[in-house]
Formats: sequence, structure tokens, C-alpha cells
Amino acid sequence: MGAWFSFISVVVLILVAWVGVKGMGLYTLFGIIVPYLAVLTFLVGIIYRIVQWANVPVPFRIPTTGGQQKSHSWVKASPLDNPTTTAGVIGRMILEVFAFRSLFRNTRLELRDGPKLDYGSNKWLWLAALAFHYSFLVIFLRHFRFFADPVPGFVTLLESVDGFFEAGIPGLFITDIIVVLALLYLFLRRAAVPQLRYISLASDYFPLFLLLGLTLSGILMRYFVRVDIVSVKELASGLVSFRPTVPEGIGSIFFVHLFLLSVLLAYFPFSKLLHMPGVFFSPTRNLANNSRMVRHINPWDYPVKVHTYEEYEDEFREKMKEVGLPVEKE
Repeated sequence: MGAWFSFISVVVLILVAWVGVKGMGLYTLFGIIVPYLAVLTFLVGIIYRIVQWANVPVPFRIPTTGGQQKSHSWVKASPLDNPTTTAGVIGRMILEVFAFRSLFRNTRLELRDGPKLDYGSNKWLWLAALAFHYSFLVIFLRHFRFFADPVPGFVTLLESVDGFFEAGIPGLFITDIIVVLALLYLFLRRAAVPQLRYISLASDYFPLFLLLGLTLSGILMRYFVRVDIVSVKELASGLVSFRPTVPEGIGSIFFVHLFLLSVLLAYFPFSKLLHMPGVFFSPTRNLANNSRMVRHINPWDYPVKVHTYEEYEDEFREKMKEVGLPVEKE
């Protein structure tokens, strides 16, 4: 149900952009107003969520650990999986951000012959996630060609590496294929595995369909339905320089692509996609586990008036004696 709802939602978004531009001629709305509103929503949403996270009290050391904590010299510690220093935390974060280390170590419960329950490898999920994120990053950087004049050198370098197959005209970018395959794997994994399908919600499927729609519309423009690249670059440059104009002759498929991108930007701060900046604010990742070496005092602790046993006995000593209860002081 969640998958169908998400799929139909993305189809409706595509139809809205297509009908709005092709049928109603709302070029200014879908070419200028919607993208600006989406960027504004993205920036405000990101700032709001980051400020919200930064203000959450973290009174305790709660890093998640995957190895032995540093203790005695004769016990081998795990400096990356259980860091006790700031350098160890930085190393752990680098591996987490750039190599998805926690996802690499992820396992899944499997029912095997016997029958017996066992933990199995889950490296395909790690590989698909890594392939998707790095391919999407390369595609994002390649789009700088439309905003900058002259084109930055790193964009030209990326395109030459990405299109090393030199197949077809225009040249085939390998990241275009990888990102689609990775998204299809992430979707099929949720749809095919009964346990995952049971716990999956529309919010799990919608970003996948939205990203697939965005990617496929971009692939369509590059390889099958040609658009006026000069006009696209004129519109993109105008949006970035805050002097937007919508040139004539841009194909409707481009506005569908731009509208899906706008929806993704506006949806990003309020969705699970926000895990990207969120990892930097996670106390389970960004704290050193040095609780055996340093005494940590909760900064939000306040003096609490307690009633000690001595005070209790002083108050009720005579009555306790009357009913035969033992007392510490006579």
C-alpha cells in the first residue's frame, strides 16, 4: 500500500509539472517561483533542524561501540570502534561519513537449515548505498556545468572519468547507470523481503520513487528527448545570479525534471534523507567513550533535597522503638 501510494504520488507530481507547462504555459511558476520556494524551504528547514538538534541536551556519554574499550594495558582496545580520544572520534566519523562503516558491519538475522537462527552478511545493502551516494554526488557536481561559465576544471575531469567508456553520442556516463541500479536494488529489497516490506511505510518508498523519477527524467533528456541546452544553461545561470528569465524552446521534460528536484529539496529537511547532516549531531557517534578514565558530571544536575536514613531515624526513633523496630542509634 505504501509503495503504491508513493508511486502514484510521484506520477501525479510528474503530471502536474507536465500539464502546468505543456497545457497551461506556466513556465514562470515551474521555472522560477517553485525552484526559489524549494531552495528557501530547504535552507530554512535544514537550519531549523540543525538548531533543534544542537539544543538537545546530551547529559550522558552514550556512544555506540563495536569493540573493546580502552582499559588495562594488557587488554587490546579498539581505537576506531570504541574511541577514547578526539582523534579516534574523528577517525571513526571519517569512516562513517565516507565509507558507511556501521552499515558495512551491519548483519541480518536469517533462518537456516536445521532450522536455526543465525546472523548473515548484509554487504549488498552497504554496496548499493555506497554506489548510490557517490554516483549521486558525481551527478550533482557534473551539473555545475549549467551554472558556471567557464566550466570548472574539476567538472571536465569528472566527466572524462565518468564517461571513460566513450560509448554513444552523447557519451554514456557510468554513474547514470549505477545510480538507477542502486535505487532499483534499494526498492526491490524493500518490496521483496517480507520482513522489510512489513515495516516499510510510504515515507520509505516515496524518496526512492522521487529519486528514480528525477534520475530517469535526467537520463531521458540526455540520451533520448533532447532539450535546448543553451536555454537550460541560460535559465540555470539566471536562477543562480537572481536574474531569472525563462527562455523559449526548453522542452517540457526539463520542467518535469526541475519540478521533481524542487520537490526533493523541499521534502529533504523533513524526511529520513536528513541523516546526512544528522550523523554529525549524533551523540552515539561524536562522543569519545572515555568513561573509565574521566568522571563526567551531568551539567544539568541541580541540588536535590533528600531525606537520609539518619534524618528519618532521628524523626521516628521513639516510635520505631515502641513497635520493636531496630534502630542504629539509641
